[in-house]
Amino acid sequence: MADTDGPADGGPRGGTEPDTGAEVTLRPQSLMLNFLGNFALDGDVCIYSGSIIEVLERTGVGERATRSTLSRMVDRGLLRRRRAGRRMYFGLTDRATAVLRDGERRLLKQGAVNHTWDGTWTLLAFSLPESSQGRRHDLRSQLTWSGFGPLIGGLWIAPGDADVTRITGDPELGPHVTVFRSTADPVTDIARMIHNTWDLDTPATGYRAFLRRWRVFAEGQGAEASGSDLEALALKLRLQTEWLQIVEADPRLPVQHLPEDWPAAAAQDAFRRADARVDKAARASAERLLETIPLRE
Repeated sequence: MADTDGPADGGPRGGTEPDTGAEVTLRPQSLMLNFLGNFALDGDVCIYSGSIIEVLERTGVGERATRSTLSRMVDRGLLRRRRAGRRMYFGLTDRATAVLRDGERRLLKQGAVNHTWDGTWTLLAFSLPESSQGRRHDLRSQLTWSGFGPLIGGLWIAPGDADVTRITGDPELGPHVTVFRSTADPVTDIARMIHNTWDLDTPATGYRAFLRRWRVFAEGQGAEASGSDLEALALKLRLQTEWLQIVEADPRLPVQHLPEDWPAAAAQDAFRRADARVDKAARASAERLLETIPLRE
């Protein structure tokens, strides 16, 4: 096995290479979470470390990097270890399960295009002392993940009825935030506000690159979706991880206030067709290849 401590590349392989030379950076932890989310989450199982190493190697992550990622995720409370004989198995903690359920909602249920905005906004104001740099960073990260953008100073805004319960329920952050639900005055130029508040270039670039890389495969051309057992698993893993990283950067702003050529809908269609093409083969491969034990004794 080739060792690599760096990120994996993304995109289809085996005759479906993208028509652009740019490689996509896939974070090893994101690949790991997607792998376990697909093949451990609903089954309440732990997966043998050797199975994990073998699959992630096909995504470009070497054995040393995979072992290091597993250890870090255990230390961060995202994974649990179980030993059976001389073998080590890894499963999801409650914290990781919550993260994956949220990702599942964004990936499969919510969609990348906001057609249902009702004209309301969620505004969150916070005030933390400069000495609380760690808390400020955590709060900004959670706000960004929840689709908020910095309107002005300590006032952040998100479209619709944004879920802020994880923030308000945090004993260290909750006392420092105030939440409002509101609508904009008719004189407000919402399109300009969106342009000034959110980075639209990053998700737009991501969607367009995704289309260049995956459109041919989504249309059923190029290599067959099945391939080898490991390739089917790795292909689904690369596809979903790349898509989720793009969706994470998209605050799902009201489509009527985005540029007319906003590429999210076309990219989402390509993702769903590509995922449907590879899903059956990947899950059948997982049944054959992955060695598991129950999550709990």
